[in-house]
Formats: sequence, C-alpha cells, structure tokens
Amino acid sequence: MASMSHLVLDGLGKSYGDVTVIAGLDLAVERGEFVSLLGPSGCGKTTTLQMIAGFTPVDRGRILLDGSDLATVAPSKRGLGIVFQSYALFPHMTVAQNIAFGLEMRGVAKSERDRRTLEAMALVDLDGFVERYPRRMSGGQQQRVALARALVIEPTLLLLDEPLSNLDAKLREEMQGELRRIQRSVGTTTILVTHDQHEAMALSDRIVLMNQGRVEQIGTPDAIYARPSSAFVAHFLGKTNILQGRGDGCGHVVIGPLSIPVAGAGAGAVALAVRPERLSIDAPGARGFPARITGRVFQGAHWLLSADSEAGALWLLRSNDGSSIPADGQTVMLSFAPADAAVLENGAAP
Repeated sequence: MASMSHLVLDGLGKSYGDVTVIAGLDLAVERGEFVSLLGPSGCGKTTTLQMIAGFTPVDRGRILLDGSDLATVAPSKRGLGIVFQSYALFPHMTVAQNIAFGLEMRGVAKSERDRRTLEAMALVDLDGFVERYPRRMSGGQQQRVALARALVIEPTLLLLDEPLSNLDAKLREEMQGELRRIQRSVGTTTILVTHDQHEAMALSDRIVLMNQGRVEQIGTPDAIYARPSSAFVAHFLGKTNILQGRGDGCGHVVIGPLSIPVAGAGAGAVALAVRPERLSIDAPGARGFPARITGRVFQGAHWLLSADSEAGALWLLRSNDGSSIPADGQTVMLSFAPADAAVLENGAAP
C-alpha cells in the first residue's frame, strides 16, 4: 500500500472479546477524495470511523495521516471535522456561536472567527441565520450548521457518520447534492459512513463495501455496480439478477438455447450478475432464453417487471418511453450483452 497516500489504514483490526468487528482492513485514501464506507448494520463501518477519529482504540494495525501514525494523537489534536447522525448542536447557542465554537476552542482571534464563520455559513447557504437558534430550524438547516461547524476549522479530514439519515427522502436527496457541491468546492478529504447504497453511489469517488468486518470490494460506484465481485456486492448495490448457467469450458456460458462468451467463465455451474436494465426483451423468434412475465410495477420513469426463467427468477427494467410493456403471463425472449455480465466468485448466495 502506498505510504504517500493522504490517509492509510494498514491492517486495521478491532475485537471485543472473542468477536472480531474489523479484520485486517487495508485502505488508502488520496487527498481530496470522497470515500464512503458502505454496508449493512454491524459490518464495522462506524467502528472504523471511530478509530480514525480516535474515539475507539485500535487493537491491530495502523492509521497513518500524511505518513504519521495517529496511535498516540488525542482526538482533539487530529485536526478532524466530524458530523454526527444527531448533529450534536448546542441548543443554547445561536447558529453563529455553534459554528464558531471550534475556532474559539483553538484560540482563534475574534475578528478571524467572525470572518471564517460567515464564510462557512455562506458555503452552506445559511446567510441571514446568524442569530437563529437550532430549535427554530428544520432538520436540513441543522444539518448545514453541523457541516459548517465541521468545515470552519479547515480540517485535514472530514468524517461523516450517517449525516443525512434523519432527513425525509426528498430533503435527503437535495442534501446529497449540496454535500457533494460543498465537498468539491472545499476539497476536503471526506470519509462517509452510510448504509444507503443510493447515497454512497451519488456522493462517492470510491466506495468501500464492507460485510462482517471485512472489505468485499473497493472501487468507483459505476465500476462496483457494473462488475460486482460477489453475490453479496451484487445484491447490496441495487437490484440485480443472478443467472444460473453452465460454462462449456471454452469461455461460453449456456443458458437454455443461449450461448454467450463471458470473460472469466470456467467449466461447470456458473453464476452471472446482470442488472435489470441490461436484460433485453427481444423480438419473437429471436435467439435468446425464454422467460414468463409474473408481475409489473409502474414506477413513473420506468416499469419494473418480474419474470421466471430456467436461469432463475428475474427483474427487468423498462423505460416509460411509450413502447409496449409485456403483459402478466406473457412469455418473452431475453438476452444480454457479454460485457454486461459479471462472473461471481461465490455463486448465488447473497
């Protein structure tokens, strides 16, 4: 692992008694990068963030920031900005006082504090809220205050622990766009903990997908979505189809009458991940494999169809572009491009 990376987690491990929470996690984060730790509850993502912050001691491995080991550095001396799920604002302080608090604790002169506080408020679109108290603000506004408070100290790292989980769906989506805009304009290296795959895909330069204390896959959102390395990754990151086929030993996977060249396919049983939008419904008589439509759900911009086939139960996504949608019970022929299939390492078990 390159030691010149901005943040390096080197063989990071954490156990509580006989229970291993983090098992040998390796990660290198570059300066200015936005990285999400994604996974189900209990996978170790929050524990990892707390070890970076210094709130939880490290049992094994090292955390290096610009080459320096953080093991002996107190949390308050690490220069980190942190936004918690609960925002943790001081209710007796105004917005400006909340944001300036970290600067005051660092002994920054009042004139400099005031200037930087106003700049941070402008950055998060809170101009005019100087004298407002948190109790008179919406959840989205409180979240902006917490973000401004974390950024005003000009942190080396910004750590975000499920910061949008208390917002309703529409506001959450809006704040995702705002958070990415703010992070790009400031350029602060950011680590986000989330269990929401849509949030991770919308915000991240790279995703670290975790499961039971281990890393399943690291990559850009589009790369992990298109080429999941395991059934767990395929299922966790959006809807997917696990097609059961048979490798002929010559680089082809056979599903019914369809034989498709797939890179990495060996002989015998093969499980392929194909996203619903990548399955094509072909014209009658086309060379594909048959499937019977078992359900249709209208979702506005598209239709989600369920189907049964000899490759297993399937999902299909069809754009609402005016073209005809197969009816329940109708048999259709399906196919997919070889490039849209990923061979899974561990078969069909999610």
